Amino acid sequence: MKRRQLLQASALFFSAWLARPRPVSAMGGTLPELERPAPDFSLPAFTADQPEPTTLGLGDFRGRWLALYFYPKDFTGGCTLEARGFQKDLARFHSLEAEAAGISADALDDHAAFCDSEGLTFPLLSDPGGKVSQLYGSWLPPFSQRHTFLIDPQGTLRARWVAVRPSGHSQEVLDQLGRLRLLSSESLTT
Repeated sequence: MKRRQLLQASALFFSAWLARPRPVSAMGGTLPELERPAPDFSLPAFTADQPEPTTLGLGDFRGRWLALYFYPKDFTGGCTLEARGFQKDLARFHSLEAEAAGISADALDDHAAFCDSEGLTFPLLSDPGGKVSQLYGSWLPPFSQRHTFLIDPQGTLRARWVAVRPSGHSQEVLDQLGRLRLLSSESLTT
């Protein structure tokens, strides 16, 4: 009987140990936890509708969903494909009360040229030292890693993607955004 009790106690201990919350790591560092407040940030930003560079932070997106994507470098093949996808789907993001914003280590001048070249109208934020990229587990010096985070209107991290494939990625984010918005509206009605 004692052996059986010992085995049961051991099984309970190990199942509790395995179920404990643990940090999730990816190439680029430790990722922020889902269902927790997203890491705050404030970075210089370029947006096509502002003649002068500005500073944007997480609080500037409060009240709307935010697809925050990190990418390695302006004017590279994958980064251009990903940015074009977000631009193509931007009206759909807006229809779901969401914004898109990109972060890389590139300088604002590079972001301005990239936005001009590709017709990008959403903000690109400059993180040259990778401090914000590190907060999001997306920094492998000297570049931000291709990760995306979906943040709800209250600033809670609701979904994340690591090692993103640029082609069709904005549609993946839109699909998840639609599911999360549906779940949010259902929970409000019950």
